[in-house]
Amino acid sequence: MTATAPDSTTAKTATAPDSTTAKTGTAAVDAAVGLVAPRPQLRRPRSRTYSLTVRALGPVALLALWWSSSATGLLTPDVLASPVQVIDAVGELWGNGQLPDALATSLTRSGIGLVIGLAVGLTLGITTGFTRLGDELLDSSLQTLRTIPFLSLVPLFMVWFGINETAKILLIAVATTFPMYVSTAGGVRNTDPKLVEAMRSFGLGRLAIVRQVVLPGALPSLLAGLRLSMTLSVIALIAAEEINATEGIGYLMSQAQSYARTDILAVCILVYGLLGLTADVLVRGLERVLMPWRTAGPGGGTR
Repeated sequence: MTATAPDSTTAKTATAPDSTTAKTGTAAVDAAVGLVAPRPQLRRPRSRTYSLTVRALGPVALLALWWSSSATGLLTPDVLASPVQVIDAVGELWGNGQLPDALATSLTRSGIGLVIGLAVGLTLGITTGFTRLGDELLDSSLQTLRTIPFLSLVPLFMVWFGINETAKILLIAVATTFPMYVSTAGGVRNTDPKLVEAMRSFGLGRLAIVRQVVLPGALPSLLAGLRLSMTLSVIALIAAEEINATEGIGYLMSQAQSYARTDILAVCILVYGLLGLTADVLVRGLERVLMPWRTAGPGGGTR
């Protein structure tokens, strides 16, 4: 009887700290959970006017720097014409019809070459990305050709096709083919194979699967390739119009260089830049139309 009493007391004494420790541990866990689970911060969408204002700050700052440098004499006309002189040159070229004609010629060259390059790149990308045989036969050769700078092909194209419009258009086509090919092949390969097998089980053929499943799934990659190709079409246009051109923006540049007209040179450079900017804006608009969920989702209004 006397031996069991201390044991029960000891048991009661031993269980008390355990329960206290358990309570303390539970409270610590609850506190830790509260620390690692912060409230999500919701970003307020920016207005369209605010976004456009922020985007315009860079170009406006560059224009102000150019203007002030010309006004203070840091930039002399033989180095770079002032903005006023460039505006006067635009009026001169537009008034005598040289600028509209040059724009029409350059846009035609760039547009035809871009369409050819996009069609070839899209076809090759689908072929290598969707079929194993096409990947084994074509991809290694195309990846090798992709590493060759298209500017190095200018002398060869002049030998093959002469100095006519064919060489200029094909040079633009080659430059725009490979960005579209790489983007298309990557987007097609990322298509969910289970979805493709499910469509095959419903009896869809290869062309129907490509049209209804593969291309919609690869749309982000296709638009990324389109953006790169449109930008490269302007860069290739500059190189193409150095092939003994007698029309186009490149011809205006060569004539202005002969007479040291830095105002006309600045006009041509700005035209090339505006063409590239216009191409980028067009692709962005196409993204908003074809993929509205990119701007409609959480945080989409902040971009």
